[in-house]
Amino acid sequence: MKSAIIARVSDKEQDSNEAQIMRVSDYVKQKGGLEHWKTYKIEESSTRGERKRFREALESVVKEGERTNECMAVVFDTIDRLMRSFKDMVYLDELVKEGKVEIHFYRENLVIHRHSNSADIIRWEMGVLMAHAYILQLSDNVKRTFEHKRRNGEFTGHPPIGYIRDKKKDAEGKVILNDIVPDPKRAHLIVKLFELYASGSYSIRALWIEITKLGLRGLKGQKLSRSNVERILKDRFYIGFAQSRKHGEHKHKYARLISQELFERCRDVCEGRGDKRSKILSKPFALKGILRCEDCGCLMSPELKKGKYIYYSCTNAKGICKRVYTSEEDLLKPLHALFKEFENVPDQVHERLVTELRQSHDSEAVFYEREVKRIRAEYDKAQKRIQSLLDLRLDGSITTDEYDNKLRELKESQDRLNAEMEQHTKADHRYHIHVGTLLSISKRFGEIFGSSEPDEKREILAYLLQNSTVKGKELRFALRKPYDTIRKLSAVSPSSGGGTRTHNLLLNRESLYH
Repeated sequence: MKSAIIARVSDKEQDSNEAQIMRVSDYVKQKGGLEHWKTYKIEESSTRGERKRFREALESVVKEGERTNECMAVVFDTIDRLMRSFKDMVYLDELVKEGKVEIHFYRENLVIHRHSNSADIIRWEMGVLMAHAYILQLSDNVKRTFEHKRRNGEFTGHPPIGYIRDKKKDAEGKVILNDIVPDPKRAHLIVKLFELYASGSYSIRALWIEITKLGLRGLKGQKLSRSNVERILKDRFYIGFAQSRKHGEHKHKYARLISQELFERCRDVCEGRGDKRSKILSKPFALKGILRCEDCGCLMSPELKKGKYIYYSCTNAKGICKRVYTSEEDLLKPLHALFKEFENVPDQVHERLVTELRQSHDSEAVFYEREVKRIRAEYDKAQKRIQSLLDLRLDGSITTDEYDNKLRELKESQDRLNAEMEQHTKADHRYHIHVGTLLSISKRFGEIFGSSEPDEKREILAYLLQNSTVKGKELRFALRKPYDTIRKLSAVSPSSGGGTRTHNLLLNRESLYH
């Protein structure tokens, strides 16, 4: 069987490519039945963006197999060299099931092919889960860093028209100041726009025509649309509040272009021109907005009958379906059965998770030590530059302003490195807690769901399910990662350590809930 070696590092500064190739090459030579065909060196992240070079390498391997009409072996050093998230797993899984490739992991001594047993499949999926858990911990810490910025009144997004980012760089081209300030070309026109609309003499269309005549343009010199003008009038950034889709509103520290009083006058004018009829909010339903008709793809709409019975039917927006009503109680039955499966996860499953975690932790330790070494070296380099900077100031070689600006940049760099070190340290000690948390939550899904209000139930189902459809009166769905893996593990029989039911369930993965 021809084999292809794929060695991956996240960036060009990492030096583990040759070491990976040496280990895996020895494995290919010693492994019976493998013939080395090609080696790929890939320098790209396994978690950010589309993995273009990785996909190209796999496609090349598959084409070679199709040319010679044989299954190809793809050999990796370890699971976390292949991926740290689930996004490529579906693609690889299809290639394996179709018999186009088999995957070899050197360190785990694991081979995944179309006839792999349930234990090997679980080991692969748990390896990916452990690597993904580490990344989630780092992501959480990055989110906390941005939360700290928000609390300090900083805004990390693109400022609205009327503001620009003031980026100042030192002699080496590094940014020493990144602030948001009023745009000298457009700020006065934004103020004029609000003043004109507050007069009550302009409709949105008339205001758009007038402000265009006065010269207000976008950052690239393009004319604004009427919707842009309307959006500006509703943007509270101009009175000191920044908006975020995920985090809502917070006060920012930058200059305000208009007063609160002027903004409210514009709002009053807008409300006076608009339709003041109130809109009655629709009632909350557990499955509202989650289900689609499998036949036409339209949403399933809930209706309340006789004051207490809830039925769902296709909205038939395309006019090709026959309206069939299905009770919410019937649609929820397979979900209650699913919750029961989660409740019965045996102790052996937890032990298996811990075992896989320990094996995964060895690989993460290498990554952790390398990152800590890099951070410490950068911190020490910044400290030496601070001392040299002080010497230059004492000698009178640089001005006080130059010294202050450069010192601020170096101190900010050290603060960032300290935060990064703290993040890696916490992740190294805490990322494995993610597995126990997932297991605990999955066991309590039924209890939590039963005691929740309809809108809360909807949030739970949206978090747990994906691709939920209704065929006739039958609910079909897939579980999100990693709960599909936990569901497979829940089928393991404590007495048999697996059994026929588990073996069939994991080998025929398409028989799971769709």
